Amino acid sequence: MPVNLSAPDPAALHAVPGIRIGVAEAGVRKANRKDLTVVLIDEGAAVGGVFTQNRFCAAPVQVCREHLQKDFGIRAMLINTGNANAGTGEDGLARTRATCIALARKLELAPEQILPFSTGVIMEPLPIDRIEAGLPAALADAQPAHWARAAEGIMTTDTVPKAASRQVQIGGATVTISGISKGAGMIRPNMATMLGFLATDAKIAPALVQPLAKALADASFNRVTIDGDTSTNDSFVVIATQKAAHATIDSLDSADGRALVDAMQAVARQLAQAIVRDGEGATKFITVQVEGGRDGAECRQVAYAVAHSPLVKTAFYASDPNLGRILAAVGYAGIADLDQTGIDLFLDDVHVAVKGGRNPSYREEDGQRVMKQSEITVRIVLGRGSAADTVWTCDLSHDYVSINADYRS
Repeated sequence: MPVNLSAPDPAALHAVPGIRIGVAEAGVRKANRKDLTVVLIDEGAAVGGVFTQNRFCAAPVQVCREHLQKDFGIRAMLINTGNANAGTGEDGLARTRATCIALARKLELAPEQILPFSTGVIMEPLPIDRIEAGLPAALADAQPAHWARAAEGIMTTDTVPKAASRQVQIGGATVTISGISKGAGMIRPNMATMLGFLATDAKIAPALVQPLAKALADASFNRVTIDGDTSTNDSFVVIATQKAAHATIDSLDSADGRALVDAMQAVARQLAQAIVRDGEGATKFITVQVEGGRDGAECRQVAYAVAHSPLVKTAFYASDPNLGRILAAVGYAGIADLDQTGIDLFLDDVHVAVKGGRNPSYREEDGQRVMKQSEITVRIVLGRGSAADTVWTCDLSHDYVSINADYRS
């Protein structure tokens, strides 16, 4: 079961003017499951995206990058689950392009106006015949209110769909933000998440949408990890349909720009944290907060060392306050001149270590009390400066091994 996470209420997900979504059962890998999603985007929208830094990136990632660079005006997205179309070489690229052509023909668009996304099993050929056969049903299903259906349609090993939505006043007008994400394993994005899509009707200068996508990813999806693996298919896309009734936002640093960024970051963080809460086999949601670093980069370096440690993660699963494992991870994080005598460690409200050593007032039962909670904050103070950063992760359970051992069966 996910950690304090339930399926979204479809009625709480706001339709975004300029967006329609359709979902179908195409049998990409398994029958009788939603596995093909089309997102139809009105003309005039601005679209930006960030993608995996894994050099073995999937065919759809390569094609998405090409299509965004050509700047023809993105009008649709095509998303399939069950097959990642990664590790498939030139044949995979040809198959991805064929699906873009098939959808473009039905919409009377250029193939370069389609962004393709795939998630699922790696190194298997994409069944383009099933995808093409499923397109009519997906298009017929397209409705503005289908965000919850889309959240289901992009799932793989997720146990619950992930979606979030909010509205905010900007320039005297109501602006809507809605998004979906998927992911439960093979998560250390280093850019975004396995798949994430965030749309708003905000009116924003098109040149700002790409930097906005990167800024949102850096503040949310780039702060989560399940198992330290960076997927071949990570993609995060931001769409601004320009339909809202406020004046165009020409700077993200303006009052309206900051209001929009704050609202979109809140939704992006909710989607990113939902992935951690639904991590494969997760029983606990863990915040790793590092303070007192010289810069944000070394704070993240330490946070990820702790968040990736199998020994730390299994101790959390067992509710075992074997907290020397956290200090060991801080020590091997790779900061060459780190002074261990400047480090303090807190577990929620419990002060565990002072100046690199056990706090004389620390009691084992206090540590175990916190370790038994479903949500835990690890706070590490490096004593080197004023920078801080945060990473969200989960524990490592027996179920993680079982899920991944049986994934292809």
